[in-house]
Formats: sequence, structure tokens, C-alpha cells
Amino acid sequence: MDVDVFVAAHTAEWTRLGELTHRGGKLTGAEADELVTLYQRTATHLSIVRSVAPDPALVGRLSGLVARGRSAISGSHNPAWREVAVFFTRRFPAAVYLSRRWWIPAALVSIAVMAVIAVWVAGDPHVRASIATPDGLDQLTKPGGEAESYYSTGPATSFAARVWTNNAWVAATCLFLGVALGLPVIGALWMNALNAGVIIGAMSAAGRGDVMIGLLLPHGLLELTAVFVAAGTGLRLGWTVLDPGRRSRTKALAEQGRSVVVMALGLACVLFVSGIIEAFVTPSGWPTWVRVGIGALVEVLFLGYVFTLGRRAAKEGEVGDLDARDAGDALPESA
Repeated sequence: MDVDVFVAAHTAEWTRLGELTHRGGKLTGAEADELVTLYQRTATHLSIVRSVAPDPALVGRLSGLVARGRSAISGSHNPAWREVAVFFTRRFPAAVYLSRRWWIPAALVSIAVMAVIAVWVAGDPHVRASIATPDGLDQLTKPGGEAESYYSTGPATSFAARVWTNNAWVAATCLFLGVALGLPVIGALWMNALNAGVIIGAMSAAGRGDVMIGLLLPHGLLELTAVFVAAGTGLRLGWTVLDPGRRSRTKALAEQGRSVVVMALGLACVLFVSGIIEAFVTPSGWPTWVRVGIGALVEVLFLGYVFTLGRRAAKEGEVGDLDARDAGDALPESA
């Protein structure tokens, strides 16, 4: 075989293959088909050269082309750090932003219910008497009582781990049990609002409502936001069961379910931050305005993160779902 004639006959194909491989994933459907065809031809050319005229320079050139073509077709592995960066700068904030029509109403209704319960408990001694005995209420509300000592029981690190585990469990309940038409989510929100309202009301009746607010707000702003986001996502999942829209119910649930996984991973990190604040800032001896200020600052940063990065990513088409290569293939469906 005349190597020079062989090279002259196929140089255009090899050059075109090199151009397509350097463009990465930005190929049209026709170009992707062309890439596959040229890769197969070049692999055949490499085999011929190796067996008939093993010219080292030509073998090296074609080997490199075939390797790049194979990588372009099969997809190269993205470094873990890049996946993490994409998750926190695009996927998670976009998922939270796109769910805002669910978790913001859930937050407003829950806070309203909490406030009503707190006012009711604080203003009606008969209600307080039905909740606990006078001694029990005194143990709860007195200086250094159960409401305050809760935040300083045991080493701060172990308390932070316990708080994070508990809050992550609550969020996971809201996220994954939302598929049961959202009923478990509503129950979890009700219990959360009831418990907080009763404690705030009891402390307010004892003239120590400001103390309780000072203990709740530093970590509670971010913690409750995470719980509300989880609840809104769970309610959205439950609604998808009832009304999948123009998609089939199976496809809609699969897409929303994958978004729930994204939420679970992101909210675990958010709740870790709130757990650290609850363990180290809430029980500290710092002035109330400093502790509440730290909680408010962290809350503002999180909301800014969602409504800037999340909004921008959503406008660019990010939906908070997994990549197609991670989501898996779907069976074809009839229209």
C-alpha cells in the first residue's frame, strides 16, 4: 500500500474528525451522526495502517484521532469538583427557585398558624392549663428552664450533630412522603407550627417571650426556610400525582422525583449550617442582637443565593433535574 496515496485520500476525513472532536458537546444531530461515521472510518484506517504499513508517525496521528473520537462519542468523565460546582451554583438554587410558588405559601401559612397558636396560648390560661400543669409550665419557662437549657445540653459538637440529624429527617419526610398526595407534609407542617406556637405562647405568658424569640431566631430563620422548601417540594410532588399536566404521570413523577433528590442533597447542607448556628451561636453568651443578626445575615445570604443564582440558572433553562446521562433512559411513550 502506498502510504502517501492513502494519506492523501483520507486526510479530509481525518481533518473533519479532528474539528468535530474539538467542539466537544456542541454538535447538531447531523454533526453527531457525522462524528460517529468518521470515527468508525478512522478506526478502520488505523487498523489497516497497523497491519499493512505501520508508519509510526501515521499510527500515532490516527491513534490520537480515534482516542479523541471515542471520548467525544462516549463522553468524558467530569471531575468531581466540577459536578459539585454545577450542583451548588446551578442545579440546587434553580430547583429551589422554581419551587418558590409552593414553599413561599407554605411558609406564610405555617407562620400565620404558629402566630395564632402563640397568641392563643399566651392569652388564655385555660389553654395553658390543658397543655401542662403549673409546675410543668414553670419548669419549661423559668430562667434556665427546659426551653433555655435545651440549647446547651451536652457538648456543642454532639448537639449540632443531633440537631442536624433531626432536621434532616424532618426535611426528608416532607420531601419523600409528599408523593402520598402531600398529606404527610401537611401533618409535619402542622406539628412544627403547633410545637413552636405552644412554646412561644407559654414563654410569652411568663413574660419571657423576648428570650424565646432570641433563642429561636438565630438558627430558626434558616432552619425553618429549609423545612418550608422541603415541604413545598413535597407538596409539589403530591400535586404531580393528581395533575401531571401534559406529561404522562410516570414521566412527571420521575422528573419531579429526581428534583426531590437534588433538593434533599442541597437542603442537607443548608440544615448543617443551621445546626452549627443552633449549637454554637444560639446558646452563646453574646447579646441577643448579635445572635439574631447572625441568623438574619445567613438567611439573607441564602435567599440572595436562591433569587440570584437560582433565578439566573432557571432563565438559562436549568430545571433542577439530573443530567440526561445520570437520569437514565426512558421508555418511549405514545402521544
